[in-house]
Amino acid sequence: MSSNPVPAQRGSVVGSALLVAGCCIGAAMLGLPVLTALAGFGPSFAMFVLAWLFMTTTGLLLLEVNIRYGDRAGIVTMAERTLGTVGKALSWGLFLFLFYSIMVAYVVGSGSLIATMGKEVLGVSLIPWQGSLLCVILFAILIYSGTGGVDYFNRLLMIGLVVSYLGLVYMGFDHVESDHLRHVDWSQAFFVIPPMVISFGFHNLVPSITYYLGTERPNRLKWAIYLGSGLPLVIYLTWEYIILGIIPVEGESGFRQALQQGNMATEALRQAVGSAWVVTLAEYFGFFAIVTSLLSVALSFVDFLADGLNIPRDHRGRALLCLLTLVPPYLVGVIHPAVFLGALNYAGAFGAVILFGIIPALMVWKGRYNLGWTSERLVPGGKVTLAIVIAFATGVVVMQLLRELGVTP
Repeated sequence: MSSNPVPAQRGSVVGSALLVAGCCIGAAMLGLPVLTALAGFGPSFAMFVLAWLFMTTTGLLLLEVNIRYGDRAGIVTMAERTLGTVGKALSWGLFLFLFYSIMVAYVVGSGSLIATMGKEVLGVSLIPWQGSLLCVILFAILIYSGTGGVDYFNRLLMIGLVVSYLGLVYMGFDHVESDHLRHVDWSQAFFVIPPMVISFGFHNLVPSITYYLGTERPNRLKWAIYLGSGLPLVIYLTWEYIILGIIPVEGESGFRQALQQGNMATEALRQAVGSAWVVTLAEYFGFFAIVTSLLSVALSFVDFLADGLNIPRDHRGRALLCLLTLVPPYLVGVIHPAVFLGALNYAGAFGAVILFGIIPALMVWKGRYNLGWTSERLVPGGKVTLAIVIAFATGVVVMQLLRELGVTP
């Protein structure tokens, strides 16, 4: 047990839930409809619920470990205390892989949207890599300036995100065709889980809400996770219903072509609908979703690198952190501009599933059955539940590996 217990706080469960929800809802929404379309709305609905259940369970497992140590320990620190040096090294490597994969996807997506919107709104023709460069420069300035500037800029972005999403949902329902929603292919269903796992990735926030709400009443923490992950589930399913109901699977402007070309949902929507208001709203929503996600991920990645590499937060240190955070993803995006969907898949299957799935289950297993933990168990079922979590996560990784090797379609 840590010698620095978490102090009892009187934070808001609703506020904590909204933080969790905000951590989940992001740029993955632009890739999910394209990646799930071949399976169809029905199978995708089922996989969304399964991914939500998996990630909520592993979030509670991580919370159990965090309550045990109680000093805002991050996943790497918790892995070291329970799984030793190997656990620490594995968590470190997975963190780097996961964050860089997500950053690559977001940098590429932002560049494409900025280029499109620049031409439509300002009449300025930009190449996607130029749009990405503008976004990277802006974010470098914001991150270098500190959390205060990021906070105020993010508030404006969140207003735009909410307004554009509500407008898109309101107008999008009129364009939904029920025939498009009847497409079903269960053979594709399980391959859509990796990007869905990314969509419920709130686990980095667990130490923060534990500290904020305190540990005297664990049920408050559990409800923050239930509500915070449940809201994105509703939003994602509504988004899927609209986009999969508007765009056909086959045809020149269908999802299959979008998947082959690595396009985002907004580009597929433009080709299918034309210049309707719903397309404009979707592009604005996509822009706000990507930029808010990129901002939060970049900020947390800077903190992770600063702590892990012991880089001071002075002027030179902040400049170095900005370079380490933003330049590698930008270069990968320039070299491979169609990597958006692939980066989401890799991040989910080989990053989030292991880091946020297998490792929390192993930490709890080690704590309960080897270290003699006697604290309250937040996830029932004992070894059976932990074994199911580990088996499910391992299955997702194996399926993605087989697909990458061409063994499965």
